[in-house]
Amino acid sequence: MRLLLLLCLLTGVLLAANIRLAAQDIDSNVISASRTSATIADGIKDPAERSAFINIAKTKDPQKLLVLTRSFMERYPRSAFLAQATEGAARSSFDLGDMQSGMDYARFSLSLLPENPLLLVAVADVQAVLHENEAAIASARDALDYLDRFDRPLTISARDWPDAKKKQQATAWFVIGRALVNEALQDPVKDPLKDPASRGSLSEQAISALNRARALKPGDMEIVYLLGVAHLSANESSQAALAFATVYRQNTELAPQAREQLSAIYQAAKPSAQSFDEFVSSLEKRTESPSPLTETQTSATKQPGYAGSETCSRCHVDIYRQWSQSGMAKMLRPYLPQNVIGDFEKKNEFFAGDDIFYRDGKLEIIPHDNRALFARMVIRGGRHYFDIKESDGRWHSYPVDYTIGSKWQQAYATKLPNGQIHVLPIQYSAVAKQWLNYWKIIDSPGSERANPDNWQKHDGSTSYQLNCAVCHTSQLRNTLGGGLALDHVVFREPGIGCEMCHGPSASHVEAMATGKFYANQPLDPPVDFRRVTNREFVSICAQCHMQSNVHQGNAQGDLNYSSSGTFFLKNAELPLGEFTRGAFFRDGRFTQATFMVEALERSQCFRKGQASCGTCHDPHGHDESSNPTSLKFKDQPDRMCTGCHTQFQDKTQAAAHSHHSIDNEASRCVSCHMPRIVDGMLLRVRSHQIDDVPNAEMTMRFGQENSPNACLLCHSNKNPEWVQGQLRSWKVNPGKG
Repeated sequence: MRLLLLLCLLTGVLLAANIRLAAQDIDSNVISASRTSATIADGIKDPAERSAFINIAKTKDPQKLLVLTRSFMERYPRSAFLAQATEGAARSSFDLGDMQSGMDYARFSLSLLPENPLLLVAVADVQAVLHENEAAIASARDALDYLDRFDRPLTISARDWPDAKKKQQATAWFVIGRALVNEALQDPVKDPLKDPASRGSLSEQAISALNRARALKPGDMEIVYLLGVAHLSANESSQAALAFATVYRQNTELAPQAREQLSAIYQAAKPSAQSFDEFVSSLEKRTESPSPLTETQTSATKQPGYAGSETCSRCHVDIYRQWSQSGMAKMLRPYLPQNVIGDFEKKNEFFAGDDIFYRDGKLEIIPHDNRALFARMVIRGGRHYFDIKESDGRWHSYPVDYTIGSKWQQAYATKLPNGQIHVLPIQYSAVAKQWLNYWKIIDSPGSERANPDNWQKHDGSTSYQLNCAVCHTSQLRNTLGGGLALDHVVFREPGIGCEMCHGPSASHVEAMATGKFYANQPLDPPVDFRRVTNREFVSICAQCHMQSNVHQGNAQGDLNYSSSGTFFLKNAELPLGEFTRGAFFRDGRFTQATFMVEALERSQCFRKGQASCGTCHDPHGHDESSNPTSLKFKDQPDRMCTGCHTQFQDKTQAAAHSHHSIDNEASRCVSCHMPRIVDGMLLRVRSHQIDDVPNAEMTMRFGQENSPNACLLCHSNKNPEWVQGQLRSWKVNPGKG
């Protein structure tokens, strides 16, 4: 009953809305105002495929929808939109009662886009119906995690989302409760003293989950009825009777079953002086409404003041010196000639009109006959300038007032007379050793910032404060309150200072100076990262390293920090399905380095283990030229994995696991599990979906370009079928390479 109702409510809404999924550009600042609908079909170049997808999106009848989605999958097995198509097939199969086929489609859809909480709720419900209890609990908990993490789908209005979200959460908690009740009832003779996963323990967990579900959806009698069953399983007949009496009184379709349960409880109690009707009547008088769910409230405690990175240097001399030479400190720097890495003297011209592509890790620029000189980067009087030819036909000169970045690419910003900081439209690539329009490489067609002619508008598309500052400066604030804007946005420090990660530390400085005792919790500033959980650690890094972070700020105008409660903002994430398809390989993995945290959060090393950014990286790393990614063990990379996977400290076991000789690059953990397939600043960098393993089937379906296989990065003369054969032989002979 619950499953069919859930699917009826969502299938038509979500599938019809797929035609209007958004296309958020990558490597761009995501704010609520930037979330606009776009037609997903516009991303499909093949007219026949586009038409087929539109027909799916417009169809609501489950039988017709199933036919259309199956046809789409057969005709377009390499489509970039299989996640949406197979989700439609899953939901229509569930609607038609074919649970097993629906599960097969759902698993494939989720393999391409795991962060789909609405589908996961439906899947969890089916798994519970099929008594796949552990899987149901896992799916429901994943759904709850994603519902907490992600902002509303663009297809559901801001007004409707709170209620829709509560219903989804209620169903997820209901599924957890049902699966736990199933577990408890399947093995009723467990000894609670010997088995921690005893019937009593399972029943208590079920009651807790169902109480959460009921608080979210108080009038749902199916939740209340199952709550009664859970109380019976826990030998709490009095509480069970109250739940069943509530259901019986509501006279829903579950009323007959509730009466049977009440009768059984009455007979077991054998009250001599009370008839059954009197027994029920007495329960009705005692029936109470569920307590509302108490949500964890962020503390309103005001944070201490900020001391500034320079103050930290007085005691933490070595760490400060290392940090000041790191990429963090160089995210934004006021202009100094020695900080400029671009060529302002020789190859210092940029022509507009050329085509520029970045494919398979290679940059290609195709000059056009009608190309026009757009900019010269020059030095005059010892000062660096951009000379730009604007629409009036004249050259306009802009001084470089700030440098942005220092390693692989550098951008430049100028401060206008009105106080606004604008990023000049051409960047210098240290990788390609030339000037280029980076936005034209990575943005979707029609991007404002990718058109150099828009520079002269000095509008939001080139504003540093609006687009860059939230991740390139410290303690960004709107002095008028509210969100990111062109004006009235200021920062305490350029670059990423000590207190962006460790929190406001003025109180700590005072305590150290006066010798006062300074007790603090792990997350109290200054944060000691050795004491926090991996999720807390990553949440702090995610302020900048999570592409889907929706930067909204708070009422006080704090934009990348918080002056009260937790010092770092925990923003909602943009649903990943709203990004341009260029953000993903066809197999669902991320193509861009800006999704570092999202990739890590998919990994079991993070989800079930304790892996964090700090497991591998040293944020204070200072040897930028020889160790640009600040690895802890650059020359012994396996140590970053074998700290947890200790069995592979034994070289014999490591070689047997990798099926390559131990001194071979292919035996490095990262070669298979973090291959260099992700684009970042015109470089191929490692995927951070750490537990990734070579998947021959996906590569056979989509091809090496759209589903890069780690094996074929080295064995480029082989094909996916060869990889499949090798992997199968390893399973048969696990110790032989």
